[in-house]
Amino acid sequence: MAVVVVPTGLRALTGAERVTLAAPNVLGLLRALEVRFPGFGETLGARFAVAIDGDIHGNADYEPLEDDSEVTFLPPIAGG
Repeated sequence: MAVVVVPTGLRALTGAERVTLAAPNVLGLLRALEVRFPGFGETLGARFAVAIDGDIHGNADYEPLEDDSEVTFLPPIAGG
């Protein structure tokens, strides 16, 4: 099962820094997170990058996940 490193702003929703879920790809993982933690997707927002085992992907919906994958959702960084 993939290990999700939960962004700080979503930890109150999940109750943990890491959660473990089975999914074939990132889109499936997002769906599973939403089922388990209603509001996860809305709180995460539409603009984010995904790091899978340390490799950052801008559009990762169909990136495959292995049983031991570590997934981190990276919210956009505001600058000025």
